[in-house]
Amino acid sequence: MMHPPTDTAHLRQALSTFATGVTIVTAMDTETGEPVGFTANSFTSVSLDPPLLLVCLAHTAASYRIFCASDGFAVNVLSAEQEAVAKIFATRGADKFACVSWTPGLHGAPLIDGSLARFDCAMHERVAAGDHDILMGRVTAFSLHEGKALVYHGGAFAALG
Repeated sequence: MMHPPTDTAHLRQALSTFATGVTIVTAMDTETGEPVGFTANSFTSVSLDPPLLLVCLAHTAASYRIFCASDGFAVNVLSAEQEAVAKIFATRGADKFACVSWTPGLHGAPLIDGSLARFDCAMHERVAAGDHDILMGRVTAFSLHEGKALVYHGGAFAALG
């Protein structure tokens, strides 16, 4: 049976059948000097030449204003050991950076230790798309580490690899 796209409960359920990696997207608040971040599974590579990637940010995100003003951001691809970190960064009001060690990237965005991959990006383009913005970043530096990936499928976390 096909559902209309206005059936958001079933649409969310159908979208959750696609297994995705889990990332934490970070930036630095230029006004306060405080780091911000959110858990995201809407991440993809766009191009190798030039090196571009994208993430999607909800207009309702607590850090939306900060990402809109930022010159750059980082994408941290989480390892299976970082499930608790993913849950904390998905929670509003949590002291998110108290639970991780990190170093600032070229644009100040936190690069989280223990991540499988970390991409430091300059803001390339921001595109309004429904109730989200697509943040496209030009990769200025990256790191790669071994380990099992944290994935999200059907509303639950799992390890892959």
